[in-house]
Amino acid sequence: MAKATIAKLDKQGKSVGTPVEVMFNPKEVTLSRQNNWKQEQGPKTNVPATEFTTGGATTLKMQFYFDTYEKGEDVRKHTKPIHELMDMDEAWYDKKSKKGRPPSVRFQWGKVVAFDAVITSVSTRYTLFLPEDGTPVRAVMDISFTQVKDKAKPKQNPTSGGVGGDRVWIVREGDTLAWIAFNTYDDPNDWRLIADANRLTQVRKLTPGMTLVIPSA
Repeated sequence: MAKATIAKLDKQGKSVGTPVEVMFNPKEVTLSRQNNWKQEQGPKTNVPATEFTTGGATTLKMQFYFDTYEKGEDVRKHTKPIHELMDMDEAWYDKKSKKGRPPSVRFQWGKVVAFDAVITSVSTRYTLFLPEDGTPVRAVMDISFTQVKDKAKPKQNPTSGGVGGDRVWIVREGDTLAWIAFNTYDDPNDWRLIADANRLTQVRKLTPGMTLVIPSA
């Protein structure tokens, strides 16, 4: 299976430098999104009128594992490059406003998933150390990405051969219905369309290799 990568982007959205490759692909991912609504103020009714204001950015959360125990090398060799993607980047410095910021990044997993974002949170736990000198050799990293580009991931037909114009998706290790819905509809909340079309009763248990029909939205 292709390894997931995190690449630094320039202001034109092109990858620069060598992408950071994770040691182990995440077992699961969490996609969330919150729209902003404004409620009318004043004691006019029991339920105030609600007005849509803006759409919210999609947040992608996952967990990475790093293990260098067998090699006996410092695991921070692999975690440090991800932490550095949260540092201020000279290429993103705005001379007019005199403000800087960390770079945008692209989380890429195979040919289907491309998520342009900024890294908003990284938390790393070191869980194993060499007894000789305390060198960390195992780590668990929780990372959060927040979308910066609308529909950064182009819609693609994962596999041809659908019935009646529908597409099909071959389930891979770690896939969830929400993740598949995000890739095919740009909205993880549309997972129910896939579940209903495939008459799934155990929506949290997908078997790698199974074929799912992706109905037209």
